[in-house]
Amino acid sequence: MKNKIDYSLYLVTDRSLSRGRDLVSLVLEAVRGGVTAVQLREKDTPAGEFVQLAQTLKQELSGLNVPLIINDRIDVALTAKADGVHIGQEDIPFPMVRSLVGPDTIVGLSVNTFDQIREADRTDVDYLSISPVYSTPTKTDTKEPFALEGLKQARAMTPKPLVTIGGINKNNLAEIMATGVDGVALVSAVCAADHPGQAARELREIIQSAKQA
Repeated sequence: MKNKIDYSLYLVTDRSLSRGRDLVSLVLEAVRGGVTAVQLREKDTPAGEFVQLAQTLKQELSGLNVPLIINDRIDVALTAKADGVHIGQEDIPFPMVRSLVGPDTIVGLSVNTFDQIREADRTDVDYLSISPVYSTPTKTDTKEPFALEGLKQARAMTPKPLVTIGGINKNNLAEIMATGVDGVALVSAVCAADHPGQAARELREIIQSAKQA
């Protein structure tokens, strides 16, 4: 499955932005609207609850052929039999992660500088998440924004799938996709939307149009 992942509309969850709605229901609504991959990123959720949430989502998403990727928590990813895990620069080093999860599990890595992209390109990490494109309140631990020219430069540096996150919305989505990235990771544009499914559908349509342009 890992070689056929569609990263074009990649949802990163955040219950603090979901306005009290059930997260599983929100995710499934968004997937039916067009989300192609889901990252469960709930840093303040206790481990036991996190595992239960991951197991429920894994079961639901498997039937929809949408991968579930767990942010940071390798133990949760393994316990829930998730499709992948996403790590940052300050997490367990990638070689150790790969040895723990095995070759068939998706491993994504956040990169915030061109040097980090060069280093990651020499590994067998499955995709890179570049952040931020623009400054954003949901990503406060990143370097200077890449902006459009930075994304074009990153695209020229590696053949690995590139997903980008940070300050993305339906108004700038087309120009971001035009840089050659494989997809966009979105948090508030879906989680905080009045109708997550409709929001995902509109975003998916923009992505598809940009790919055809």
